Amino acid sequence: MSTPAVNHPKKVKTAWAMYDWANSVYSLVITTAIFPIFYNALTSERNEAGEIVNDVVTFFGAEFINTQLYSYVLAASFIVVIIASPLLSGMADVSGKKLQLMKIFCYTGSLACMSMHFFDAAHLEWSMLSLFLANIGFWGSLGFYNAFLPEIAPREEHDKLSAKGYALGYVGSVLLLLVCLGLIMGVGNHMTPWAFVLVGIWWVAWAQPAFRKLPSNPFNKKVTSELFTHGFRELRNVAKELAERVDLIRFLWGFFVLSMALQTIMLMASSFGIKEVNLADDQLIVAIIAVQLLSIPGAFFVSWVSSKVGNIRTLIGCLVVWMGVCVYAYSLVKDVNGFFVAAGVIGFMMGGTQSLNRSSYSKMLPSTEDHASYFSFYEVLEKGGLIIGMFSWGYIEGFTGSMRSSILALIIFFVVSIALLSSIPKALRI
Repeated sequence: MSTPAVNHPKKVKTAWAMYDWANSVYSLVITTAIFPIFYNALTSERNEAGEIVNDVVTFFGAEFINTQLYSYVLAASFIVVIIASPLLSGMADVSGKKLQLMKIFCYTGSLACMSMHFFDAAHLEWSMLSLFLANIGFWGSLGFYNAFLPEIAPREEHDKLSAKGYALGYVGSVLLLLVCLGLIMGVGNHMTPWAFVLVGIWWVAWAQPAFRKLPSNPFNKKVTSELFTHGFRELRNVAKELAERVDLIRFLWGFFVLSMALQTIMLMASSFGIKEVNLADDQLIVAIIAVQLLSIPGAFFVSWVSSKVGNIRTLIGCLVVWMGVCVYAYSLVKDVNGFFVAAGVIGFMMGGTQSLNRSSYSKMLPSTEDHASYFSFYEVLEKGGLIIGMFSWGYIEGFTGSMRSSILALIIFFVVSIALLSSIPKALRI
């Protein structure tokens, strides 16, 4: 069903962008900065020189390299999101409950972050459950959050508004990271678990502006007794509409392969620095903060470039740069300085690439009331790519004993993604 273009007041758009400010602390503090250091410290044995001599853990009776297990748990959480997201999105579109479902995932994720305060390496089976649920909450809520973008702003604002969201996320997450670091460095390492509690509180508290301002059921949908079957039917109808759009299909497949590499880099870069470069904790934190700060101008720069040469051409250019980063990391990142150079480029490109992916898809959508269903395909392909990327990374590391070998697979993913995006007919490119 089509609907006219929308343009909500600026305060609604700002409230939408503030959810990036709210939930980005999870991706920085939990999956990038403090938790990877905390996890690796608890599950690794080092010699007097600080070198890792044992990083094998036991999980349900099986032995894994600690970072291998970490990547597998995250990949498993993405499987849950992939299964649940499409059906829930279809149900959200036919019932008008998109905002309510976004809240459920948000609250689940924030509570799971708080429960990580009790993380115990001696009971990994229970401890990793908190990470598992937090990741489901984070990524599950993003699917519904992204679907609001075409509902609150006209097409020509999508690139800039998407970049604004990512920029706010980077600023907010750095602020909380500095608070957490001040707590840990000022009081002691035993305060680290309290950082996870702060993440949960920050996330749920700063999500409230979005929950109050975003339109709830803007198309006045009614809940019926056949919600499940109607949701499935809605999803099937959207799939048929997608199949008729060559540009959308090729973009989504290119995005799917891109996600195998891009998201894996962002999730595993910290562990690469710890294990392959032997970064000290303070060096890793400096690199992470630099990445976040560089992502802000990077997001707006890529948005500006796309306004000059088009979204698809800009995305292809971004992927060429990402390939260069992988080649550089594989062959030349041997010390702290080399890691800092790679981190700088990753930071500048990270925000722009992610933001442009989201806004490009939003701009390509037809006029519709079924945004959650459309974005569920986007989310499923992103998480599917992540699963393949994370399992590939973990398997190759387990087979070769080196994360450096895992980087080679990422280069292949970028090449395939460039080929798919390049196949979009020029007449249909945005």
